[in-house]
Amino acid sequence: MSYVVFALKWRPKIFSEIVGQPHIVSTLTHAIESKRLAHAYLFSGPRGVGKTTTARILAKALNCVNGPTANPCGQCPSCTDIGLGRSLDVMEIDGASNRGIDEVRTLRENVKFAPTQGKFKVYIIDEVHMLTQEAFNALLKTLEEPPEFVKFIFATTQPNKVIPTILSRCQRFDFRRIPVMEIIAQLELILKAEGIVIDRPVLLAVARGSDGSLRDAETLLDQIVSVSGGKTALKDVVALLGLVEQDALFNITEAIIKKDPRAALKILNTIIDEGKDTAVFLSNLIEHMRNLMVAKITKADASLVDLPEDVCKQLLAQSQGLSLEEILNAFGVLVNAQELARRLDSQRIPLEVSLVKLAQVKPAQAAPAPAGGLISRPSAPPAHPATAPRHPPPAAAPKPLSGLPQQATVPMPRTPEEGGVKTSVVGAPPARIVGLEQVQAAWQELIADLSKVKMSAATFLGDATLAKVEDNIITLSFPKGLSLHKDSLERKDNKAILEKICSDRFAASMRVALVLSKEDAVKKEDIHDEYLKSVLSAFNGRVVKEE
Repeated sequence: MSYVVFALKWRPKIFSEIVGQPHIVSTLTHAIESKRLAHAYLFSGPRGVGKTTTARILAKALNCVNGPTANPCGQCPSCTDIGLGRSLDVMEIDGASNRGIDEVRTLRENVKFAPTQGKFKVYIIDEVHMLTQEAFNALLKTLEEPPEFVKFIFATTQPNKVIPTILSRCQRFDFRRIPVMEIIAQLELILKAEGIVIDRPVLLAVARGSDGSLRDAETLLDQIVSVSGGKTALKDVVALLGLVEQDALFNITEAIIKKDPRAALKILNTIIDEGKDTAVFLSNLIEHMRNLMVAKITKADASLVDLPEDVCKQLLAQSQGLSLEEILNAFGVLVNAQELARRLDSQRIPLEVSLVKLAQVKPAQAAPAPAGGLISRPSAPPAHPATAPRHPPPAAAPKPLSGLPQQATVPMPRTPEEGGVKTSVVGAPPARIVGLEQVQAAWQELIADLSKVKMSAATFLGDATLAKVEDNIITLSFPKGLSLHKDSLERKDNKAILEKICSDRFAASMRVALVLSKEDAVKKEDIHDEYLKSVLSAFNGRVVKEE
C-alpha cells in the first residue's frame, strides 16, 4: 500500500475527533439528536480548520444505517463509501472549476432523483464563493425549497463574497483558527501513535508556523519527519520552515531592555543572513510584544497567551524589565514600521530604525510624543507651554509668565471658544507684546513646527497671508477661493494647536484670527513668473559684484 500523509491518515472520522471546533460539534450533534436538520449549511473559516471534514462527517451521520445519528458507525456500506469518496449519494463539487450556470443547471436536474443507498442526497460545494452571480441566482429556488431528501453543505474561506440571498437560506457556522496548544496536543497524539519522538520546542515551532491550520501543521510535521528521519533539532526545523526562533525574539527584546542598539542590530543581521523573511520576523516581534503585555497584566495566564507553560514563565520574567507604557510604546513603534515597510521597497530599513529607536531612546520620549501633544495641546493653558520653544527669541522669558499681575485681575481665556478675542485682552495687555516683524521673521518656523504636529494644518497655513498682528492677535488672510483652508484651520482642534505653537514660539499668550480676503488666489503661473524674476535679479546682482 502506498504511503498516506498525516493530513489524510489522521483526518477525523467522527464528530468527537474534530479538533478546535467544540461550538460547531455541539450544535450539529444536538440538531441531529433532536431531528432539527436544516436543508442548507454554510461552513466558513480559514483554510485547514475542518470545514470539508465536518461536512463529510455530517453526511455520514445522515446516511449511516443507524442514522440520522450523531455517532455514525463507520462500518456500514454507506459510511465506508463516504469515507473513501465514492458514494453516489454524496457529491463533492469544487466551486472553483464548476462555477458556471451550466453546472448549476445540471445540479438542479439531478436533485430530483432519490438517493440510491442512504436516506439523503448530500451536495458538498467547496469554495462556493467562486460561483458566478448567474450560477448563484440559478441555485436560489432549488436551495430554498429542495426535495426533502436533499441537503446542501457549502464551504468557503471568503463568506463575504457569497451573495446575501444565498446566506439567508443557509445556517451559517464560523470555524475558528485552532489554538497553538490544541495543535501541539494533536501532533503529540500523532507522534505517539506513529512511534516517533520529537522535542516539544519543535512542535511549538510547527504549531506557530501553521497559523492556526491543523492541516498545515500535519503537513509540516510530515515534512520534518521525512527529512530528519526521527532525529530532529529545533535549529533544523527553523531553517527548513523559515521560522524565527522564540529565543531570537527574547534576545532582541532583552537588547531593547538593556538599551543596547548594537546588540539588537547584530541579532537582526544574523536572522537576515539565515534567510529569514524580515516581514515575518517583524510580525513575530509584534506578537511577542503582545504576549509580553498579556503576561504582565495577567501574570502569564497560559489560556490567554496560548503558549507552553515554560514559555509563559519566560515571558512573565522578561515583562518585569519593561513597564506597561514601554511595551505599548514598542508595540506602536513596530506597527508603524510595518506600515512604513509597505510603502518602501526595503523591509529591513524601517525595522532597523525601529530597533535602534527602541533600544537607544527612552520609550517615554519616542514615537508617542506627537500623539501625546495632540491630546494635551487643546486643554493646556497657553501661558504654560508643555515644551520649551526650540529657538526662542532672546527676549523670551517663559518663567515669569506664571506670576504676572495682570492674570490675577483679568485672567486670559485658556481656550479659543471662551468669549471674543478682542474683549479678552482689552485693559489687560500681556507682559510681552509681539509685533508684525517678529511674526514675519518666524513665519516659516511656525509652519515647520505645525507640520511636526499636523501636516494637513501646516499645508493650509502655508497658503495664508499674514495680514496684521495687533494686541498679540495674529490675523491671517485667505483668498476667497480658499475658504476650505480657512474653515479647516478654524476647527476647534486645529486652531488650538496653532495658537499653542505660536504661544510657545514667542513666549506670550497669542491668539489667531482667520479672515477671507476679497482677492482670488494667486495663479501658479504668476508665482512661477515672480520666482523667475527673483532668480534673474539675484543672478544679475551677483554678476555686477563679480565685475
